[in-house]
Amino acid sequence: MAKVKAAVCHAHGEPLIIEEIDMRSPELGELDVRIDAVAVCHSDVSLWQGGFGGPVPAVFGHEAAGTVVAVGPGVKGFAEGDSVAVTLIRACGQCPSCGAGHPTVCESPGDAFDGPLTTASGEKIWQALFTGAFAERVVVDQSQAVKIPDDIPKDAAALISCGVITGLGAAINTADIRPGQDVVVIGAGGVGLNAIQGARIAGARRIVAIDTNADKLEAAKQFGATHGVLGEGKPFREVKKLLGGRGADAVLVTVGVASVYDLAPRYLANRGKVVMVGMPHFGSNASYSPFMMADAGQSILGTKMGDVVIKTDIPWIVDMYQQGRLKLDELISGRWSLDQINEAMADTMSGTARRNVIVFDHG
Repeated sequence: MAKVKAAVCHAHGEPLIIEEIDMRSPELGELDVRIDAVAVCHSDVSLWQGGFGGPVPAVFGHEAAGTVVAVGPGVKGFAEGDSVAVTLIRACGQCPSCGAGHPTVCESPGDAFDGPLTTASGEKIWQALFTGAFAERVVVDQSQAVKIPDDIPKDAAALISCGVITGLGAAINTADIRPGQDVVVIGAGGVGLNAIQGARIAGARRIVAIDTNADKLEAAKQFGATHGVLGEGKPFREVKKLLGGRGADAVLVTVGVASVYDLAPRYLANRGKVVMVGMPHFGSNASYSPFMMADAGQSILGTKMGDVVIKTDIPWIVDMYQQGRLKLDELISGRWSLDQINEAMADTMSGTARRNVIVFDHG
């Protein structure tokens, strides 16, 4: 049993409390990882607000990178001292989804509420999304980790674990963007910028970023957007004009706002697809015209974590970063300590941040 400093949520919407908690040793197939950096994802904010449900007390944080400090029995391919990206993608490797190459929707990931954390008094703490990385250390299943080069900065590497694979994967895997196609990305935050990068890498002809923040639209152009449009009102005509009057082959919605999903099909060309990347709060609903979409041969596709296979996708993402073909450092808008977690969360909620990263100083 180890003593670990963590940011604990005791009530949804109330400030996270920095305290010392207990973490058990790694068991069969598990790793004990010292967290060197963890990004603040909008999903963490939604969990903290109670928008996705889940019990308290809880430790959030799931977009992390660190160093292995211990391995449990049965672990293969990892050793003490390895640098790793730590994700929320826990997969059994045996179910039909895993067998078909879709571990992000594993059907038997384990008990999400029976994790390794307890309070000093022995009360169970929910290790949110199997990770709980707003903490100095985590115990995670080996399926959630991928070895990365020692020389990649951990703050940049942390971003790969959620925002980067989600955005790139949504464009490349789910939308299956082809060279010469036109793409609209709604939302130019951390995930949206990576969807834009993914569309660029896939060979999209025109990439239109839509956001309510003009500064974010300028940033989107640095990541590969060919055009930026303010999302005030309903700029359908402007967007379609930029796309030659036809509409988009793919519209990637990267914001978790249900009303945006109501409007997204309006940007589509015939046979175009809306890709649902951003996750509104549980219970939110959107509407669309089944007749219009069926008549135009259009579709709506869900995507979770970009439908990636982390053991193969994270290494090529790292290679592209090291080759200068993928931006990671430019995604970081602020670096904070764990003691500043509430300020980092507030800055993320402001809508101006790309990605805030909690950086640990382990001395």
